[in-house]
Amino acid sequence: MGINTESDIEANLQIGPTDQGMVRLFIAAGEIEVPMDFSPEEAEEIAEEIRAAADAARKVKPRR
Repeated sequence: MGINTESDIEANLQIGPTDQGMVRLFIAAGEIEVPMDFSPEEAEEIAEEIRAAADAARKVKPRR
């Protein structure tokens, strides 16, 4: 499965700080739970990548 592969799998994403000073992305899909912890600096880098991807996605003409 790649970035352009569609799926019917539904997942829940939660984002927040931990009591250890990390930023946690918590993904839950069915019985699978994936907690991913990042330093604040890493989280800022991820946020920049998400913004850049959103900017690039705005420039793509959707296929119909």
